[in-house]
Amino acid sequence: MKKIILSLILILLSLHLTVSKADINIKARTAILQDFLSGQILYEKDADRKIFPASMTKIMTTIIAFDLLKKGELNLHEKFIVSENAWRLSDAGYSSMFIMVGDQISVENLLKGIIISSGNDACIALAEGISGTEEEFAILMNEKAQEIGMENTYFSNSSGINAPDNLSTVRDILIMSNYLIKNYPNYYKYFNEKEFTWDRTGGEPITQGNRNPLLYKNIGADGIKTGYLSYEKYSLASSIKRNDRRLIAVGSGFSTKNARSKQSLKLLTWGLTNFDTIKISNYNDFFYELDVWNGKKNKVKVYTKEDIYKTIPKRKKKYLKVAIEYNGPIKAPIKKDEIVGKIKISFKDDLMDSYDLYSSENIKKHNIFSRIINSINFLIWGDA
Repeated sequence: MKKIILSLILILLSLHLTVSKADINIKARTAILQDFLSGQILYEKDADRKIFPASMTKIMTTIIAFDLLKKGELNLHEKFIVSENAWRLSDAGYSSMFIMVGDQISVENLLKGIIISSGNDACIALAEGISGTEEEFAILMNEKAQEIGMENTYFSNSSGINAPDNLSTVRDILIMSNYLIKNYPNYYKYFNEKEFTWDRTGGEPITQGNRNPLLYKNIGADGIKTGYLSYEKYSLASSIKRNDRRLIAVGSGFSTKNARSKQSLKLLTWGLTNFDTIKISNYNDFFYELDVWNGKKNKVKVYTKEDIYKTIPKRKKKYLKVAIEYNGPIKAPIKKDEIVGKIKISFKDDLMDSYDLYSSENIKKHNIFSRIINSINFLIWGDA
C-alpha cells in the first residue's frame, strides 16, 4: 500500500462541526446556517421546529416555474390571463403586484412580481397558468418538496398566506434554498434585483423595492426571501457570496423587521469570519497522478466523481491533512473510470472521510520485452 501525504494542500474535513448555540446568540425562535459548497451546517437553533413559512413559500413557487423553464415546457414570454381569484389578493391589503382581472402577463413579469414585490396575486396567477388551479399547483409543490428531501414540509398554497396547514422548518427551507441556487443559477439572479416596475392597468406604473433588507447593505447578499405572519413574526431566508464562498441562513421568529435584518447579518458574518471552506477536488477534474507498473505510461491521472469541499473553524486548520492511498505502482492494464485509490482525510490522525479515486484514461500493458526489462530493473535497483 503506497501512501502520499499532500502536505502542501490546506485540507479541511467533515467533523460534524455544527457549532453549539453558546458560540453565538441569535435572537430568533429557530435558525440555521450552512456553507453552500461543502453542505456543512455551521449553526442551528431548534432547526426542526415547525414554522409557518409565510412568503418563504414563494421560493418553491418559483422553483416549479424554473423547473418547467429549464425543461422547455414553459418560456419567459408566455402570457397567463389573470383570474378574479388572483386579482382579489391584489385588493385585500396583502403584498401585491397589483394585477387586474383579464390582464395578460408574461411569466417573467409574474416571477418578478413574486420574487421582488412578493406579490400574492402574482403567485395565484402563475399557479393557475401552470396547473389550472392553485390546488393542483400545490400538488406539484409537495411532490418537489419530497423529491429534494424536505421531509417536514407541507404546502397548501402558492403564497403562504391564509393557510394554517402550510408548514415547514428552517432546515427544510434551507434545503429548498440550496436547491434553488444550485439548480437554477440563470434564474436565481432575479432574487438579487432591488426593484421591479409594473406597468399596471388603470393607473400609473408602480415601482416596488425588494423586501430583502440585506440586498441594500453592500455585503454580497444576493437573496433570498422574506416572510411575515402575525403569529410567526418575521422570517428570512438569506444568502451571501464572498469571492468563491457562499453561506445560506434561514431564521424565523424574529421580533421585528430590524431584528430580522441585524440578526441574519450577524449570523452570516459570523460564519464568514470564523470558518474557511477549501476546495479539495472538483467533479471530473484532474486531481493527481499515480505510479503505473508495466504500462505504456508510467503515470495515470486520477479524478473524483464529486465535488469535495470541506469547512471547519479557522483555528483548527493545523490538525488537518489529506493522503492518497493506493496499491502501487498500479499494474497495467488500467481501464478508464476504474477505482485505483482513495483520498483519505484525517484530523489528529483519526480518519474522518474517504473518497474513491478513478482513472481518467485507459493504459495498456507494455509488450513482453519491455515488461522483462522493467522486472530486471526492479530486481537490480528496487525501483519500478
